Amino acid sequence: MNTSTVGPATVVGLMSDIAAVGNDLTRGGYSRPIYSAADMELREWFISEAQRRSLDVETDRNGIIWAWWNPAGLPLRDAVATGSHLDSVPGGGAYDGPLGVATALIAIDLLRARDFVPRRPIVLAVFPEEEGSRYGLACLGSQLLTGDVDPDRVRGLADSDGVTYAELAIANGHDPRHIGPDPERLAGIGVFVELHVEQGRGLTDLGRPVAIGSSIIGHGRWRLSFNGQGNHAGTTLMTDRRDPMIAAAQTVLDVRRLAGNHRDARATVGKLDPIPGGTNVIASRVDVWLDVRHDSDAVVAAIVSDIADAAHRSGADEGCDVTLTEASISPTVSFDPILRDRISRVLPDAPILATGAGHDAGVLAAYLPTAMLFVRNPTGISHAPQEYVEDVDAEAGAVALADVLQDLSNR
Repeated sequence: MNTSTVGPATVVGLMSDIAAVGNDLTRGGYSRPIYSAADMELREWFISEAQRRSLDVETDRNGIIWAWWNPAGLPLRDAVATGSHLDSVPGGGAYDGPLGVATALIAIDLLRARDFVPRRPIVLAVFPEEEGSRYGLACLGSQLLTGDVDPDRVRGLADSDGVTYAELAIANGHDPRHIGPDPERLAGIGVFVELHVEQGRGLTDLGRPVAIGSSIIGHGRWRLSFNGQGNHAGTTLMTDRRDPMIAAAQTVLDVRRLAGNHRDARATVGKLDPIPGGTNVIASRVDVWLDVRHDSDAVVAAIVSDIADAAHRSGADEGCDVTLTEASISPTVSFDPILRDRISRVLPDAPILATGAGHDAGVLAAYLPTAMLFVRNPTGISHAPQEYVEDVDAEAGAVALADVLQDLSNR
């Protein structure tokens, strides 16, 4: 197909097409949780763009969208896969996820413009719930695909409104009875390369537009629940209170202090839920969501243990019970060195960078050769409205991805 019939043939043009989808007028940026109206609109946008390129599109039982480019009619095995996700964190930036999806579409256009015919099938993938913003489980789609998460657990997950994953899937036309490991589909993928906006300042400091990923540092999510005694804010004396908010607040401060004991560690409380949440009510329970990251899995475990000990002490001081629940954990991932070196030969000017952010590529890395490309973010800010990519860098990322896909699919 002539790419001149498929507009707009730039990453910037495709990103502009979806710039109004999921705008969060309260937080700023974008809020696109799984199977929300915004997420569904973006999924339909991708399917439409893929079909306009005559790609064969299918949605699997885990909600992953696959768009195949296979002009030679080859058997669908040993495929070269690329893609990313379309969902976002609450109030997230425009590029985290969608940049990789839009770039994958444009990379196909560029390869067609070169009259290139792949000798291995190329497939574009869109993974659902990568951020875990609705159900607290990051990379949900890829974890279901690989079998890294129990389908029964996923079906029972409930969001902040009490809507389970199973209920939400049914409401959006997906059958949750069939989610889970898909070894046959996984076996058909020979290699996966994910392009993503850089979530830091590495490329800006180096003055380069594109980098090759080396690893994802280990990270996990936990929930600390502080259980006290709910009561009236006006009639309960300060000395008579068992206020879980006090213990939770002390723990938030301890998180930063304790993470500071380990070089290059990151520990964050980004979400705190008081229950029932009234302004004139002493909370009966406060849930604190904890994110901890370090390239040593032992250090991650030590930090979480220290935080849990501090939380129990603060809880005891306030007469509150404390429980710690693991939501998810991902050990440090090193991307395939042979694949990384091959991509380095294709992109000799691209530096090698590690990332502190999780990705579907990190989940897939345990099952097949996996790599990542990062595109410069001049602000160094991600998961926030200030996340940004210059137009020229977006297009440079598309050329880089096309070059990599051409090399990998040319055998």
